[in-house]
Amino acid sequence: MKHDMADIEPGLRLHYVTAGDGPRTLVLLHGFPQTWWEWHHVIGAFAEAGFRVVAPDYRGAGNSWKPAGGYDKRTMAGDIRHLVRETLRIDGPIALAGHDIGLMVAYAYAQRFRDELSQLVLVDAPIPGTAVFDRLRSDPRVWHFAFHGARDLPELLVQGRERQYLQYFFDARTTDPSATDIDVYAAAYSAPGAMRAGFEVYRAFEQDARDNRAALEANGKLAVPVLAVGGERSTTGPLMAEMLREVADDVTDRIIPGTAHWVPEEAPKAFTDTVLSFLD
Repeated sequence: MKHDMADIEPGLRLHYVTAGDGPRTLVLLHGFPQTWWEWHHVIGAFAEAGFRVVAPDYRGAGNSWKPAGGYDKRTMAGDIRHLVRETLRIDGPIALAGHDIGLMVAYAYAQRFRDELSQLVLVDAPIPGTAVFDRLRSDPRVWHFAFHGARDLPELLVQGRERQYLQYFFDARTTDPSATDIDVYAAAYSAPGAMRAGFEVYRAFEQDARDNRAALEANGKLAVPVLAVGGERSTTGPLMAEMLREVADDVTDRIIPGTAHWVPEEAPKAFTDTVLSFLD
């Protein structure tokens, strides 16, 4: 795997990892509170299957820069497109996969750049602006949506306790606490501005919902083939197919047995097998 930095705009550089040199490109977008490292168990398998794999830290996460704004998913999708098209000079359709917040960015990419994807893989998270998202917001198991959305309070309460907070956050949503590399993520989100950037991603949900509803009304449902992946014991997992059929015409749904929310880390082989079968 090769690490590099991409200049996206003044004040923003994205860190990204690449592997493989196949003719097809697969871009992997991580969630919160994770980094590109979420994919480290599966990047090799995708590269060996013939893909050129690109796994960035999105705006505000990991080793990418942490600007004050731009955390609406439409803007973040533009960051990824700049990385793929302008920095890496990749031509032709790409396959795009996103988990958690990365799912929201991937969906925004698919709506904004509709002709640039061959396939779309969306893993275990709700899309702002859908009926499923609105229904889940009242579920006490997703209390963090409201907490992260509050201005300044989460930073005040979590500062200096990042590891403890993230440990709880991961453990409450997994079938296997040992599957998550808490040391990696705690180090990343203890960096100056990292937790604030993570919370800003949630504070943009209302704008994301407006953008997604407007895009759906203007452009209609996605035509690109979509794979909806859910964790068997996740809050969102059983609702993924229903949600994706609100916004896409060609949906294949899969539940990964024995997993909760952190699917690529809880069951990396089952996840890669499922995705590769869809991409092939």
